[in-house]
Amino acid sequence: MRRTDRVRLRALAVASAATVVGALVALPAGTAQAVSPDLVISQVYGGGGNSGAPYTNDFVELYNRGTTPVSVTGWTVQYASAAGSSWSRTTLSGTVAPGRYFLVQEAAGAGSGAALPTPDATGTIAMGANAGKVALVTNSTALTCATGCAGQPGVKDFVGYGTTASSAEGSPTGNLANTTAAVRAGGGATDTDDNAADFAATAPTPRNSASGGGGTGGTRIHDLQGAARTSPLAGRPVTGVPGIVTAAGPSGYWLQDPQPDTDPATSEAVYVYTASAPGVAVGDSVQVGGTVSEYRPGGTGGATNLTVTELTAPTTTVLAHNAALPAATLVGAGGRVPPAAVISSVTTGDAETAGGFQPATDGLDFWESLEGMRVQLNNAAVVGPSTSFGEIPVVPQGSATRSARGGILLQAADGNPERVLLDDVLAPTPAANVGDTLSGATVGVLDYSFGNFKLLVTATPAVLPGGLAPETTAAPAAGELSTATFNVENLAPGDPQSKFDGLAAAVVTNLRSPDLVALEEIQDNSGATDNGVVAADQTLARLTAAITSAGGPAYSYRQLDPVNDQDGGQPGGNIRQVFLYRTDRGLSFTDRPGAGSTTADSVVNNGGVPALAYSPGRIDPTNTAFNASRKPLAGEFRWNGRPVFVIANHFNSKGGDQPLFGRYQPPARPSETQRHEQATVVKSFTDQILAVDPNAAVIVLGDLNDFEFSQTADLLTAGGSLVDLPRTLPLTERYTYVYEGNSQVLDHILISPALAARSYSYDIVHLNSEFATQLSDHDPQVVRIPLP
Repeated sequence: MRRTDRVRLRALAVASAATVVGALVALPAGTAQAVSPDLVISQVYGGGGNSGAPYTNDFVELYNRGTTPVSVTGWTVQYASAAGSSWSRTTLSGTVAPGRYFLVQEAAGAGSGAALPTPDATGTIAMGANAGKVALVTNSTALTCATGCAGQPGVKDFVGYGTTASSAEGSPTGNLANTTAAVRAGGGATDTDDNAADFAATAPTPRNSASGGGGTGGTRIHDLQGAARTSPLAGRPVTGVPGIVTAAGPSGYWLQDPQPDTDPATSEAVYVYTASAPGVAVGDSVQVGGTVSEYRPGGTGGATNLTVTELTAPTTTVLAHNAALPAATLVGAGGRVPPAAVISSVTTGDAETAGGFQPATDGLDFWESLEGMRVQLNNAAVVGPSTSFGEIPVVPQGSATRSARGGILLQAADGNPERVLLDDVLAPTPAANVGDTLSGATVGVLDYSFGNFKLLVTATPAVLPGGLAPETTAAPAAGELSTATFNVENLAPGDPQSKFDGLAAAVVTNLRSPDLVALEEIQDNSGATDNGVVAADQTLARLTAAITSAGGPAYSYRQLDPVNDQDGGQPGGNIRQVFLYRTDRGLSFTDRPGAGSTTADSVVNNGGVPALAYSPGRIDPTNTAFNASRKPLAGEFRWNGRPVFVIANHFNSKGGDQPLFGRYQPPARPSETQRHEQATVVKSFTDQILAVDPNAAVIVLGDLNDFEFSQTADLLTAGGSLVDLPRTLPLTERYTYVYEGNSQVLDHILISPALAARSYSYDIVHLNSEFATQLSDHDPQVVRIPLP
């Protein structure tokens, strides 16, 4: 199921605020504590009325993070200079309800600025704009300390702001300015007994007792996003969340704060899920109340996806229209540069509970820190073709380890965390190929679904073509055996003639009519209709006829029909491997009939000359290694009288593996287990041939569904009995497939030492995987071996 702008099945579990704070233990009044059960200082501002100040007055804001009302009658807010021991006092009265604020207005400066919201208490203290000390005291006695003030009798909470403050809880905050306040994270709810950790210097947002209402009131978006993979306020109600609508769809909208904090780890945007038409427009300035929720896209099948922070059951108040949108965050050169190699350094399994949020070094956290925000890429490089889902994988310019044709290469220690998928949820995306550039600025809002971060473009980007063209390999010379492998992606008689003609042209023109082509994913005569048909003669007749019509040679074929519905792939399709071969250049097939789909082939020693018991035959087809997977097809050929043993493979797919940008890190790859078993079986068979004749000509090829650096390839090449040809190429040329922008090797040709000792030529012929218009999703490859 593919979602279109959050049309989804969902189940939201909402925890009460009492759940969050219910485990707190009450401490004696007047004691500074690591985790205050109720009243804390939530904001300090000393620049009131100064040049450029947004407000006329200084202020101190309190917040009740507890579950019961707290009386402050007889309490005081006290202030001293950064190094001083002389304290000024403002006396308080009244009660602060849970989830509510209490605004204490102090002295006005000489300049201008807006009036504060109606204060709950008023004093005349002139506070320092850059640094100072503020205490919430449960009595009216003036403090006399310069240091160690947080632990003085009667001190309920304490804030040292500015790096020169002589006293603080933990370390003081950074320096403030006329335009910034020390604002406690989590809307005031976060308290770790460390001022530097709990407060950020950001635009002042004074809130009085009218703010809140049973939850966290007046929260900024960066408070509810937090510097984490999930919200610190998940499950809690919030009110008065300000922002500008940056994008809207049929069931919600994206909201971004135009006054960001200084911490790049905290996103400034959030998706507001309305479940129906949101009733707002792009550019609306709004305040929103709702419940902070973590939505996991994909429903019951999306357990490996990360969650997306949202506001649900929202109440939206539109304050103004046509407001300027917050500036998009530039990703790439001149802006925030994503990590180059590490997707996640988490090693504990569930990244959402692992902690250690590191957006500077981990790609998973880098993109998480931009969740929901407007993001801009300049002249984005296309590293994967546009798909039928309207997605285009791109990277910022300057990304490393590119393929020779403009893609980006998957490596053992580099999953390419700089990749992001453009998506067409909000605006159409263009057709694009690898090597193209999206000219100028590509802008959208950052989302996550189906195991990937996605930039939902808000305008269709322009494509600057890179001029990539399908490759053509060299023709074989006289005496060279030309052998290819080609996954033709579920080829069936019901496919349009254009697919048969396109594949035929690829074989004749791009591959130069090889002597032998091992085909994968040839379907039966009824295609994906699950009707018991297993024969594929009609599929192969159409393909060979198309090759002849394209000017190619007359190809013959050999294959064995599988048992119905036992080889995996598209249900009813009964895909299998096929030997397609021509006999006009010296190649012939050695027929030894008698094998059925469940008959195990074997190696026969004819006086020191190896032979196959059956040709064609299947290798150990009843072995559990091949359950619901294709069985290897073995065939014995002769090239100018010399025996050549060929094994065509299509190993177990990667279905069921966890995504690179998923919840669990490092991702589990359970599909590998079966491929390792399959590789072991095939290696044992080739070893039997080479045990009879170490100089035998053996070719193992096909879609192994695993990388050149994988254990699957290691098992096949163990002991040096086979050489994996993709490993012999320069790094920038090692790919046969492009998945979500990662260029990677899935298809292989391996040859025995006697063949590897010859001056062979090997070529991956890139004609499919990089293009939006494809005959197949795999690139073929060919090896030319001189065997005079």
